[in-house]
Amino acid sequence: MVALKAGTRPPWVGLGAAVWVEIASGNAYTFPLYSHSLKSVLGFNQHQLTMIGVANDIGENVGLLPGVVCDRFPPWVVLIIGSVFCFFGYGVLFLAVSRTVLSLPYWLLWLALCVAANSNAWFSTAVIVTNMRNFPLSRGTVAGILKGYVGLSAAVFTEIYSVLLHSSSSNLLLFLAIGIPVLCFIMMYFVRPCAPASGDDSEAHRHFLFIQASSIVLGLYLLTTTIMADTYSLSPLISYTFVFIMILLLMAPLAIPVKMTLNPMRTRKSGTLDQSIGSSDGLVQGEGNSDKTEPLLTPSSSAKNLGSFHESEDVSEVAMLLAEGEGAVKKKRRPKRGEDFKFSEAIIKADFWLLFLVYFVGVGSGVTVLNNLAQIGIAQGVHETKILVSLFSFCNFVGRLGGGVVSEHFVRSRTLPRTVWMTFTQIIMIITYLMFASAMDGTLYIATALLGICFGVQFSVMLPTVSELFGLKHFGLLSNFMALGNPIGAFLFSGLLAGYIYDNEAAKQHGLNQIGSSLTCLGPNCFRLTFLVLAAVCGVGTILSIVLTKRIKPVYQMLYSGGSFRLPQSTGH
Repeated sequence: MVALKAGTRPPWVGLGAAVWVEIASGNAYTFPLYSHSLKSVLGFNQHQLTMIGVANDIGENVGLLPGVVCDRFPPWVVLIIGSVFCFFGYGVLFLAVSRTVLSLPYWLLWLALCVAANSNAWFSTAVIVTNMRNFPLSRGTVAGILKGYVGLSAAVFTEIYSVLLHSSSSNLLLFLAIGIPVLCFIMMYFVRPCAPASGDDSEAHRHFLFIQASSIVLGLYLLTTTIMADTYSLSPLISYTFVFIMILLLMAPLAIPVKMTLNPMRTRKSGTLDQSIGSSDGLVQGEGNSDKTEPLLTPSSSAKNLGSFHESEDVSEVAMLLAEGEGAVKKKRRPKRGEDFKFSEAIIKADFWLLFLVYFVGVGSGVTVLNNLAQIGIAQGVHETKILVSLFSFCNFVGRLGGGVVSEHFVRSRTLPRTVWMTFTQIIMIITYLMFASAMDGTLYIATALLGICFGVQFSVMLPTVSELFGLKHFGLLSNFMALGNPIGAFLFSGLLAGYIYDNEAAKQHGLNQIGSSLTCLGPNCFRLTFLVLAAVCGVGTILSIVLTKRIKPVYQMLYSGGSFRLPQSTGH
């Protein structure tokens, strides 16, 4: 069993450290920064490049094994495995792009990028699962914050790439291979299971607001400095100053535990939740000293505590008998929505597959544009694509953070299912893809910004929805299965559709009868058919999300009828 760190401060220390790990876990978003080198140095055509992009998406999102490991081992084990994957994967790509090793086969580079990007699944799973359990009453807020920083990671890496690495693809790959593992080795000590912190008190609410505000400031700062760097010729001193300020803003969440240390009397009011709140075996264990302050079970709290998200196998017989006497524990039965599901129980539920399909449509279509963003910009006459990447990154962050905050507000105030926002954003995505297809002057940046926001919302809504419908006990495995919608969508829409259409159009423009190597396509026809297909797919996704929202409305009325998260009254696990 994993021992829990007691006290009010450790969950916030872990959240601050998780911000850095989540920035590192966005390394897959750097693909547009070095994809042109894969095409020029290694001589790939667009279809080969998009298939390499699919490897990037598969690695990033195939997290079934990280989910299983995270449910059984402490977070530091997960972070070490991710660091090893990152080192070897990006190390091989560095050897190829820098021409240190010549003539590496295509399949090896595909596999190397898949392994490198898979480090993201290990990093993100470790911090998301740990912090969702550390803050079980603020799931939407925590998911929005952490996924928001992932959305900012592309802009962070772009800043590092432009200033510290001098826009060198080989330097970037070397940085990813060495710098990220070093960062995760430093942070793994602080990302640990803690006695769950209360998310409903006003002090915690102010802490979350501070982190959200600091992340917004960071996002605006990154967008502004990126535009300035591309518009003006900045001196090295100013550029390095920009990077230094960026690092300070990334450290802002750590100000909360520092404040709690300096003002211990004020933060003592916040307290922590009873160790039995949450759906991790570790959450009901706590540390040995926790029993000295509170009894294991009291008549007034047994129904709440033992009827929570899951029943620990280690609960004493006396506690179980008391709970049974109060009606909090019943004979084992299949769980209801809102309780803890095993993976085998969840996958036979219609709501599980509806959520998977809706998420697949949203992220699968969005990642197709992200993977081809550089080529889309060039096709429409924008040759400097760093601004496009930074704009998408910032708006992706806005969508992730805003999706968590807005869905959390409306689920508490109006018991509105979070999936309403997936419906709303996919309707906007239909309009956005039609804007891309039209290729009208002035629409590229607007469409990129709208798509980034809608793309981000899918992530911050899916995560808490999974935990609310199917519990936290096996959250790591269930959420990572949902994440498979990303690489499947990338393979279908980007690898098979977008790359093939692009290369065919490029061959026509160059008067060739077959697809050639490294051909560049110009004009709206390069991606027009792709965007029309994506618009149609989002139309189907919108219908499915409406059906899902109607089905799960009673669950949210049960969980949030009192204006805050309410634990299920019984569970069969």
